[in-house]
Amino acid sequence: MSDQTSFDVVIIGSGAGGAPIANILAKAGKSVLVLDKGPLLRPQYQDPTGLSGFKRDEMFSTGPEKIIHVPGVVNDGDSYYGSHVEPDVNDEPHVYRDANGQDRATIEGYTAQVVGGGTQLYGGVSLRFTATDMALASFNAGRTDLKQDPNGDVERESRDWPITYNDLEPYYCKAEQLVGINGTRANQLKPASVDYYQTPLDPNPISQFAAAGMDGLGMARYRTPLAVITQDHAPSGRKAGDSRTAFVNRYGDPLGYKSNTWVSLLTPVSTLPNFELRPNCVVTLLESDGGSKVTKVHYLSPGGTPTTVTGTIVVVACSAIETVRLLLLSGESDANFGGRVNQSGLLGTYFLTHCFGGGQAVVPGRFDKSVSLDSDWATDHCASDDFLKANGMWAGGAIYNNTSDEALPLALGRTHGAQDLDTIWQGFINDTSLIGENMMAFLDTNVGSRLSLAFMANQVPQRTNRIELHPTVTDKWGRKVAHIIKDWHSHDVYVMNTLADQCDQILHKGIGPSGSDFSHGAIWQASNAPARMANHIMGGARFGKDPKDSVLDPSCKAWNFDNLYVTDGSFMPTSGGGNPTLTIEANSFRVADILLKQL
Repeated sequence: MSDQTSFDVVIIGSGAGGAPIANILAKAGKSVLVLDKGPLLRPQYQDPTGLSGFKRDEMFSTGPEKIIHVPGVVNDGDSYYGSHVEPDVNDEPHVYRDANGQDRATIEGYTAQVVGGGTQLYGGVSLRFTATDMALASFNAGRTDLKQDPNGDVERESRDWPITYNDLEPYYCKAEQLVGINGTRANQLKPASVDYYQTPLDPNPISQFAAAGMDGLGMARYRTPLAVITQDHAPSGRKAGDSRTAFVNRYGDPLGYKSNTWVSLLTPVSTLPNFELRPNCVVTLLESDGGSKVTKVHYLSPGGTPTTVTGTIVVVACSAIETVRLLLLSGESDANFGGRVNQSGLLGTYFLTHCFGGGQAVVPGRFDKSVSLDSDWATDHCASDDFLKANGMWAGGAIYNNTSDEALPLALGRTHGAQDLDTIWQGFINDTSLIGENMMAFLDTNVGSRLSLAFMANQVPQRTNRIELHPTVTDKWGRKVAHIIKDWHSHDVYVMNTLADQCDQILHKGIGPSGSDFSHGAIWQASNAPARMANHIMGGARFGKDPKDSVLDPSCKAWNFDNLYVTDGSFMPTSGGGNPTLTIEANSFRVADILLKQL
């Protein structure tokens, strides 16, 4: 770690929102510092010992049982299963308000505390949003056919993005080129001006049932875009190998085939003299000059030493909840900063996740799901304008099949009965009937024979869904933790029920009468569902054209600052009809071009 304290750009966060800017500006010769709270875990081809910081055994993604010790929360004393790439709940909990108005500590809402952020652990599904996803205010204006929207919240709260699909489309292409994604274009509702997809692997045989169901219902399908290289990738210098294992793009990948931002975007610039990455550094505050500039970034070094750096430009991209938390903490410490960053009063409001859920069933026969990637087939059928109007929905989303779920006994044990990240392993442990012949029957029925479908759809923006600073719970450094207050709109429930039913129809059509144990549902039905966040976290600092109605301007700059930008998922005014990572990366590449003109 160098002693340099002044940079052209200081970027907080190395994931989908920060790494694209670092990549472009460093290649342009600008001095770039990336600060990340997590460690740098290299794939084995980068490590001199040939061993990756990520382990091959997925058990390492959920460690031993621990006990929550967070005074003031209702689940104090409960057990949980931590991860080696996420904060310990006792050190840095997120706290959410449950359906009974009680506060609960949770690990949810952390995408991953590691260089590369959530792109290290995500499933790699890299869908574009549709043009309608970015124009939902226009699409819903004057509609009288919406189901379960008794107060007209959809029309009142919908917002068009201040940019269009056509504005973002070249940057989708750039992201697909520089990150490294495989898939197919035909039958997508998202047109591409250039096709940079690599050729996908052959689909896993179990996915034939999903394909047959989509075909039988007239749902045009395509190979799910996945952020995993299947061919040599020139922009990052990676060499393709045998990536036929579902855990490459399901957990931390020791091989480097999954296109996380460390291997795809930061490694190519890591040896440049004008680029520096400082891992294990906790940013605590941003400080202004009393005017419109952020002058200092305060952080704790790996040894805990308070340190400051300055940047001509400061980019915050530490994932929506933690970004909002950092901005709010900085505002409490610096009145000028707080007044400027939250002049609209909207910072932390309109917090978004996804409407999500799906269906599952047991198929005839058994398939080796561990020798494929995580998803084979996707359809945009439920994102088309015709489908939305025919079903009285404000917005829709993509449906795709999963293959790695319950691929091996270990995976099955982790997820059996679990409804969220806080209950991993608990369903299996608490199911005391799983002994003897019952255990054998359980494994015989499920391993390699269960097929699931998932959907991701837009959540209705509500101002009451918000991120605040908790009044009493603090982290191990004495800083107030994030307090998440969230509920599902009645139209969200309708959207989820409608799309879950579509998943069920696909499974029944594709599998037929030889299938068994069909079930479908959505996140709103899960334990503590009103606050369930999972890891698609967006909103809280939305961009727009009106400073009274947004936190950021169309370039993702804080309205009343000259040099403060926010580029993780918090910029989104609506959550989109698909996994958000690719859109965050595309927007970050767009902002990088804007910054190049200023430096």
